[in-house]
Amino acid sequence: MSEEIKMVTPEVDEMVETAASAQLQVPEEPVAPGMPPPEVSAQEADGEESFADMLEKSFKTINTGDRVTGVVTGITATEVHVDLGAKHAGYIPIGELSDDPDVKAEDLVKVGAEIEACVVRVNDVEGVIALSKRRLDTINSWNDVEAARESNVIMSGIVTEENKGGVVVSVKGVRVFVPASLTGLPKDTPMSSLLRQRVKVCVTEVNRARRRVVGSIRAAQNEERRRLSEAVWKDIEAGKHYMGTVKSLTSYGCFVDIGGVDGMVHISELTWSRIKHPSEAVTAGDKIDVYVIGFDREKKKISLGHRNPNENPWQKFIGVCRVGDTVNVRVVKLMPFGAFAEVMPGVDGLIHIGQITDRRIGKPGDVLSEGQRVDVRITAIDYDNKKISLSIRALMEPEMPSVEEQAENAMLPDEVIATATAESPAVILPPADEADETTG
Repeated sequence: MSEEIKMVTPEVDEMVETAASAQLQVPEEPVAPGMPPPEVSAQEADGEESFADMLEKSFKTINTGDRVTGVVTGITATEVHVDLGAKHAGYIPIGELSDDPDVKAEDLVKVGAEIEACVVRVNDVEGVIALSKRRLDTINSWNDVEAARESNVIMSGIVTEENKGGVVVSVKGVRVFVPASLTGLPKDTPMSSLLRQRVKVCVTEVNRARRRVVGSIRAAQNEERRRLSEAVWKDIEAGKHYMGTVKSLTSYGCFVDIGGVDGMVHISELTWSRIKHPSEAVTAGDKIDVYVIGFDREKKKISLGHRNPNENPWQKFIGVCRVGDTVNVRVVKLMPFGAFAEVMPGVDGLIHIGQITDRRIGKPGDVLSEGQRVDVRITAIDYDNKKISLSIRALMEPEMPSVEEQAENAMLPDEVIATATAESPAVILPPADEADETTG
């Protein structure tokens, strides 16, 4: 260690001598006896600064409008504390963190992490510096908004205001005005329904000098639907299920949005029960499960079904009902030739005008009315065409005994039973011995 010092010492001595020779020699003034030495400043004494001066110079100078970077030292319910390496403490009000009012501070910043913000105000009296991350994001976002306008990129934002002409959407801190005609809202829907909602916007005009940006929610919706429509038509197939939204109702059915494409659900495919209008089964805005019955790619038409095939009431009917059964039905529609009656939900049968009563009538309405419940007998079932014949008249006439019952009661020979069945099945003959006695 001593050898190293000896080797370095001559070089150091030479450097000191050179530096000393370069300094100006200032003669010292004599000091009178009994008088104190003259006062000198810290800089004059050996060229050294005071500790206070050095500490002052160590702090950064920060002015309003500066872009600064600091370290998060604390997070409270109202503000975020930031160490900027300056004399004053920095803080960001919660409202200046983001343009999204629903976001939490803990989701954006963490203690110990660096954060960039712009200086809003320097308060020398209180020793604090107000910062804003949101305003800095806004400055940076102008470039993004201009780029989105050039490339037709869809942006997302929060609707913050409503006025007579439309709504204002905050997109990364930039105010984007959307005219009422471009909000995409249905007719007579108040624009206030969009407030605080996150929406997608296409930027249509940017004037940075005037700080004016115009956008269209409807254009973004159309572009989104076009993209989704391509995906639907690419993968569509018969029987495929979709969760759709009822868009509108007509007298013959309803239109359902299955994700960028509207399909038609005929009134007969809405429910197994007989209904007069689709509003009896669904309303606009309902989320319903639908499946593809058929589609035409060229005409861009899709036929959808909603009723569950596994709940087919016809299968339930043929499982419990047979010809000859008596059932209670509800008259659902009157026609000139008869009346349709609901045997069970989704299964109707026809009561022909000649089977309504045992007398001649001019029209079914002379005896029946819609909604009336009556007892009928099932007289025929067409399984292939899913048709049912019903009769009220059959219950008014006394039920004729079967041929077997006649044979048992009359105890006739088989050949006599066959003859009676073929020629006059309604006639019940007396026993043979009684017939002989009568003849005799």
